[in-house]
Amino acid sequence: MTHRRPPPPRATGSRLAEPQEPRLTRRFDTPLPIDAVLGDISRTLSASNAAVLVAPPGAGKTTRVPLALLDEPWLKDKKIIVLEPRRIAARASAERMAATLGERAGATVGYRVRFGSKVSRSTRIEVVTEGIFTRQILDDPELTGVGAVLFDEFHERSLDADLGLALARDAQQGLREDLRLLVMSATIDGARVAKLLGEAPVIASEGRAFPVETRYLGRKPDVPLERQMADAIAKALRADAGSVLAFLPGAAEIRRTENLLAERVQDPSVEIVPLFGALDAAVQDRAIAPPPLGRRKVVLATSIAETSLTIEGVRIVVDSGLARVPRYEPDLGLTRLETVRAARAAVDQRRGRAGRIEPGVCYRLWDEPQTAALPAYTQPEILSADLSSLLLDLAQWGVADPGQLAFLDPPPAPALKEASSLLRELGALDGDDRITDEGKSLRALALPPRLARMIVDAARFEAADRAAEIAAILTERGLGGDSVDLEHRLDQFRRDRSPRASAARQMAQRWAAQVQSSGTASSSPSPLRGGWPAEGRSGGGSPEAKPSSRTPTPAPSPQGGGELSTGVLLAFAFPDRVAKNRGNGSFVLANGRGAAVEPSAALARAPYLAVAELTGTAAAGRILLATPIALADIEQRFAEHIENRDDVSFDRAALALRARRRRGLHAITLSEAPSALTPSEDTARIFADGLVACGLDRLPWSKALLQWRGRVMFLRAAEGEPWPDLSDSALADSRDEWLVPLLADKTALKDVSPGELSDAVMLLLPWELRARLDREAPTHFQAPTGSALAIDYEAEQGPTIAVRLQELFGLTTHPSVAKGKVPLVLELLSPAHRPVQVTRDLPGFWRGSYAAVRADLRGRYPRHPWPEDPSVAEPTRRAKPRGT
Repeated sequence: MTHRRPPPPRATGSRLAEPQEPRLTRRFDTPLPIDAVLGDISRTLSASNAAVLVAPPGAGKTTRVPLALLDEPWLKDKKIIVLEPRRIAARASAERMAATLGERAGATVGYRVRFGSKVSRSTRIEVVTEGIFTRQILDDPELTGVGAVLFDEFHERSLDADLGLALARDAQQGLREDLRLLVMSATIDGARVAKLLGEAPVIASEGRAFPVETRYLGRKPDVPLERQMADAIAKALRADAGSVLAFLPGAAEIRRTENLLAERVQDPSVEIVPLFGALDAAVQDRAIAPPPLGRRKVVLATSIAETSLTIEGVRIVVDSGLARVPRYEPDLGLTRLETVRAARAAVDQRRGRAGRIEPGVCYRLWDEPQTAALPAYTQPEILSADLSSLLLDLAQWGVADPGQLAFLDPPPAPALKEASSLLRELGALDGDDRITDEGKSLRALALPPRLARMIVDAARFEAADRAAEIAAILTERGLGGDSVDLEHRLDQFRRDRSPRASAARQMAQRWAAQVQSSGTASSSPSPLRGGWPAEGRSGGGSPEAKPSSRTPTPAPSPQGGGELSTGVLLAFAFPDRVAKNRGNGSFVLANGRGAAVEPSAALARAPYLAVAELTGTAAAGRILLATPIALADIEQRFAEHIENRDDVSFDRAALALRARRRRGLHAITLSEAPSALTPSEDTARIFADGLVACGLDRLPWSKALLQWRGRVMFLRAAEGEPWPDLSDSALADSRDEWLVPLLADKTALKDVSPGELSDAVMLLLPWELRARLDREAPTHFQAPTGSALAIDYEAEQGPTIAVRLQELFGLTTHPSVAKGKVPLVLELLSPAHRPVQVTRDLPGFWRGSYAAVRADLRGRYPRHPWPEDPSVAEPTRRAKPRGT
């Protein structure tokens, strides 16, 4: 049942009404730095139900504090749950505590992790991964039989840790005031966490660390990281004694460094071992075990080894300074792994690993001044993660608004919005963000909602087992190898006889059986078929495309269609990542994103893919995992998402519209063919946008219209408003007013006549300005001879006329326009129509430079009059009669 109780009266602070007398602190054979504060922890938790413990790496908090609390009177034979961020840390710390008690794991101290557990009826301390605890408290909000929850290494700030603490605090305040919460961390703002827990007491342990010498090696940007790490490790082995712990960002870099290091280190006493999350437990255990006497070990690890684990014999650390972190992109609905510079707190913890047992040395692959520029702390996962699972868990808890719970950092609103939208479309939440019966079925699978949806949908086609195998590979990095082709990974996964693969297959079988036995598989078809996941709502395609007119297509029967391919099963989870081949290994996804595989890969030749994982930018992603999917399967299984529409586009070469009938799955085109085009307002807008992009000078402008436009623009420059702006940019902006109506019945520019264009443009001039236009900016100037001379209003120097000089004889005032405000520019011509002079002051010309012009031209044109005083002479267009 969904847990939600009425908001209870909040306890004052976190103090218990009747503090109990703590017992004497348990004594241990081997002293650890944390021992100095065990009494403080005991007394604090006797009087208060919450506390914060800040202790540096190596202090012993992980393995000693739970044992020290085991006999507390307030525990009353209840269990202690210890949360660890990783499986390897959970197993290792449980084994270490059990060994301290002289027992095996599974007796007093046990553990629960994804691929196995060791617990019994006598288990009093359970070490669990943070995700396991979230499911425990959601299934049992009162945490029956649990007396204390310890959050170890909380500074790593995983999403599950933040959620687990918020749920535990809510349960403590409303249901279990006696439940103790202890947040333990190496590097964290203890005061901030204490405030979150109602001003809980903060206990600090000084710890113990031997001095560590730091040596900065710098980093060469033109040399691969793995080569520099191999060189640095080899150098450290020659210069210093002890085992080496080297930090690299990911498994790929570890494997490459391992190969390079094997070439450089020939000493048989040096063992090189990898350590990352995707390895089998036995391989991980070998990495953290102490080396045999007389041997040295080189552990190549990810950030998994920063905290919780103690690797025996290490006194040399080689740090790349890099880490790989998940980054969620809400606009794409994708989580990608990003390599970033490690935080200052993280590199300090890495450095401290060299000083756990004796003085050590730390080699850093960067320059010393760069340390100050590192971010102080690793960004909490809640600020950069996909929140769909968190939101579904909160809905199961009975909370629609995460703000009702105590989160150290509130979940970002954009990611919450995308998560809510996805969960509604998956049918997991209703319109009020309350969990549905379908949502409870999905959450019960302990999988991301999309993958749970895939198994439920596959079960309706009796394919739950295969879908569950896909889910196992997608959630367990490294299972099935590293092939980009999911079919290859599935085949290798099924043949893999390692303990990890066997456990994963058993887990997949449990998922499938859970769905098949729950009755979910026989329910109505998936709500996903009626909607589209959040990342798939982006359309894609040409911005000039006409809005689609969707043609409904009947949905396939849940029982029809034969066996489902791997591509179809994957597309059940990620229908928005169905991708079409664009050639040379390039694909476009249904969500509009572009991605590629290596052109030499077999997948590069597949017409369509279903994509599981990709990285990179939205425009140029790299496909990490995919499988082919047949066009027939897309047509059959996702019929309700397929649209038939007429797409109209502008052909720049022909300056015309083209129409094609497109059948598509959102941004990808499944088929298309030319179709008839019917002009409309929508097509006119596409046409207008295309012409504007090509340039308005492609329109059939007549000489008269260009002059008219120039006259209006001249008066706008001379007088300002209310004369309209008819510049190219203004005409482009106002195309809806004049160009779109002009093109309403047109499909090609050749259909537009100069007269139609003139009528459309002239409508932009208000009626009351048209008479003023003719008066103030006439088309022609009438010379004294009666000649009508066209005025060029687009001339660079201003309104201009070209006129033979003799036609202006007798004119004593300079001609002008705009109510006499603007003089015309006169280009004075010789009788042979060659330029003589340009003037804006005709009377001044008569009085001045005319005499020089007369002297120069009268000899060349003796048959034309050249009076001494042209201001009183008769204007003429003719030469003198012969003989005069």
